[in-house]
Amino acid sequence: QVQLVESGGGLVQAGDSLRLSCAASGRSGRSFSRYVMGWFRQAPGKEREFVAGISWTGSRTSYADSFEGRFTISRDNARDTVHLQLNSLKPEDTAVYYCAASAKTYIPTSRASYDYWGPGTQVTVSL
Repeated sequence: QVQLVESGGGLVQAGDSLRLSCAASGRSGRSFSRYVMGWFRQAPGKEREFVAGISWTGSRTSYADSFEGRFTISRDNARDTVHLQLNSLKPEDTAVYYCAASAKTYIPTSRASYDYWGPGTQVTVSL
């Protein structure tokens, strides 16, 4: 099992930035550096959607079109953490943000391809 815990959410104003973090722990017979990591978000009344993903070593990243240029995903395998930098936040970015781990060898964008999920962290952006 891999436990994921997100942090860094909060209430901010439009135009502000936030840095979300996700810490991994637990034993799965597979080190953190062998998981593709992803960030998803779910706004009230909407489906959970893919935001960004990062490969094992961090050499490759993938973003949903809506977020490329404003959000940046990164990882620190020495600390078993993954981050999501959110810049130029808009009220429509208000959502619960989840990190997830996948045993795939590519960066999947579908929820079903991720094996472990954190409980989420709330991001609220006001005008």
